Amino acid sequence: MKDWRKNLFDCIERPDGMPPRYRIYDVFMMVMIVVSIIPLMFTETNAAFRIIELVTVSIFIIDYILRWMTADYKLKRGALSFVLYPFTFMAIIDLLSIIPVFSAMSNSFKLLRMTRLFRIARLLKFIRYTDKLDILLNVLKREQKVLVSVLVIAAFYVFLTALIMFNVEPQINPNTGEPTFRSFFDALYWATVTLTTVGYGDVCPVTSIGRFVSMISSLFGVAIIALPSGVITASYLDELRNHTKNRKKKTEDNPQNPAA
Repeated sequence: MKDWRKNLFDCIERPDGMPPRYRIYDVFMMVMIVVSIIPLMFTETNAAFRIIELVTVSIFIIDYILRWMTADYKLKRGALSFVLYPFTFMAIIDLLSIIPVFSAMSNSFKLLRMTRLFRIARLLKFIRYTDKLDILLNVLKREQKVLVSVLVIAAFYVFLTALIMFNVEPQINPNTGEPTFRSFFDALYWATVTLTTVGYGDVCPVTSIGRFVSMISSLFGVAIIALPSGVITASYLDELRNHTKNRKKKTEDNPQNPAA
């Protein structure tokens, strides 16, 4: 009983060091994820899209059940694993990916029309099937203190710049006859796109003081945005080297690998 479940777990989870043939399941699931997203690229719906939805969601349901059946190998908590698994992050993502099938089965589920948005959550399933996203998440977790510090600094500067601009700019723009910033949210929007050096140009200051603040904001934006870039790049390279080294070691130590 345990043998076939262990083989099933190795197939769907593909632990490090397993033979390349165990990659087939990952590739198949990634293809299904991409196919399931195709209907979201169109505003209309038709029979083909409904078939795609039903087929892909059916596969996602089977995948969810299989992972639940082998949860004890994943969480290593014995029988308690089957209770805890539905509350894990990836299990919740899997469940959100399944919910849209109700609206695809019948148009009577009007309250579930918003589940169309849940289909986007299927892209998060890629985290499970690719090591590169896992490496990136580890980097973000390792450098979370730096990133949080930069986020706090950026948020404070956006608020400060928006507050200054909202008060120095005239209520009525002499060029358009309309307010430069109709609300404080408009000022926040302007400050954000200026800090990130995007600058759409749809909202811009007209006074000399306002333009000076805009120049300072743009310069600080370059510094603030560039600050975490070097840290993340260096950390990513370190994580990538460690991941490659550990994976190579596990592959060599795994007796099931023919290359070992």
